[in-house]
Amino acid sequence: MVKRILVAVVCVPLIFVVFFLCPPIVLPIALCLLSVVAVHEVLWSTGFVKDPRISALSLVLAGVIPFWVYIGEGERSALMGIFLYFLLVFVVAISSHYTVTVEKMGGGFFFSMLIPYFLSTFIRLNGLTLGEVPIGKYYILLPLVAAFTSDAFALFAGMAFGKHKLATELSPKKTVEGAIGGFVGAIICCLLYGVVMQYGFSLKVNYLLFALYGALGSVVSQIGDLSFSYIKRQYGIKDFGNILPGHGGVLDRFDSVIFCAPLIEILITYLPALGV
Repeated sequence: MVKRILVAVVCVPLIFVVFFLCPPIVLPIALCLLSVVAVHEVLWSTGFVKDPRISALSLVLAGVIPFWVYIGEGERSALMGIFLYFLLVFVVAISSHYTVTVEKMGGGFFFSMLIPYFLSTFIRLNGLTLGEVPIGKYYILLPLVAAFTSDAFALFAGMAFGKHKLATELSPKKTVEGAIGGFVGAIICCLLYGVVMQYGFSLKVNYLLFALYGALGSVVSQIGDLSFSYIKRQYGIKDFGNILPGHGGVLDRFDSVIFCAPLIEILITYLPALGV
């Protein structure tokens, strides 16, 4: 627990610096690094793709996706990049004497698209406008609030009240009581986020929608956590890495965010809770 708190003490200010104090280009650079580390962790910890050529191609693809999103997801640049990726992957496969299987090729592409594209939600949120008013900076922390507070409240509620197992085969320590605690905690914290937006930044706030963000964000965050636990259990590993003391790897810390962030983006797009 102490290690988890120390990581938070270091990482939370760093997130604020990247989101609010650095030039805009720093955000895709940060997400590029985060994505490359996360994809490397999942490919190598599972032993899924240990061919260095396939891994290298997958890491390059994961690294360039945040920049595609940053420049507006130019169709031609994305087409050229994905075409080149598959061309080189099949060249490697053809020369591998059948050691590179279609399953490995598909897995490399799956993770190198899923992780960076969903994490690039923060780039898209940062560019949101309401008319001519840039409003994305007021939303950008919301996926982290929904996901991380759901994780934290689930942990504390599970430790205090947990009796009924939620998914024994995937995550033996998770309980129904913990899941409920995470659900309630995320709603409360998203509502508090709305309070800060209203009284700190004089924005119009729809609290019902902020409650919806918290409720659905918590559900999807917990599904994301269990989804990556499914991968870990299938390959017999405890964590994807050890770069973050008390948490494991980058992917162990951001698994819930990977699922929560795009959902929050969709909700904001069609059900915006902030107005000016």
